[in-house]
Amino acid sequence: MEMMSLAAQLSKNAYPGRGIVIGKSEDGKYAVTAYFIMGRSENSRNRVFVEDGEGIRTQAFDPAKLSDPSLIIYAPVRVLGNKTIVTNGDQTDTIYELMDKQQTFEQSLRTREFEPDEPNYTPRISGIMHLDNGKYSYAMSILKSNNGNPASCNRYTFAYENPQAGEGRFIHTYMSDGNPLPSFEGEPEWVKISGDIDTFTNMVWDNLNEDNKVSLFVRYIDIATGKYESRIINKNK
Repeated sequence: MEMMSLAAQLSKNAYPGRGIVIGKSEDGKYAVTAYFIMGRSENSRNRVFVEDGEGIRTQAFDPAKLSDPSLIIYAPVRVLGNKTIVTNGDQTDTIYELMDKQQTFEQSLRTREFEPDEPNYTPRISGIMHLDNGKYSYAMSILKSNNGNPASCNRYTFAYENPQAGEGRFIHTYMSDGNPLPSFEGEPEWVKISGDIDTFTNMVWDNLNEDNKVSLFVRYIDIATGKYESRIINKNK
């Protein structure tokens, strides 16, 4: 597998949908994550990220224009002890609640499947970052329909132990724009992580499609101390 430029992967895809990046900064000091949302419909574009405790949530930018909150209003990021959960839907809460009851990341996601938004059946993508006494590991998951067949759910989990500096993985809901939207395929993409939090945040935001991008969240967590910095960019201001 060849390491890819995250900027190139973003800029060449007009509609990756929602995406999660997890990895380690190039100086090796920080656990890094980014989560972005995009939208084609007015309802999907009518959103912003706001801080919510140690995590974030989505909310309507203009409440009067919110037509269906079911799949677009949720908490993408929550923190459970030394674990940071990042997902593209309300499965964030499922993972948080079941891991708090001693189930694993993978076990908690067995209670969920892809979104019921026929004909796309949008995959549920999830990530979890685990910091433990200076050690760092993470995992990613995708729950997707079986090639568009809603009767069957395919479940994939990818675990990354001792990730290397300057490397990350990128998973997104769609391979490209289309109708129906084609679900992500294969392993999470191996991408380069570079720059400090502001450089990285600006790189991701600048390379997302201008018409379709909605919001971006980035967090750098100090692996040694657990302290973090976050950035949020919303197109709606």
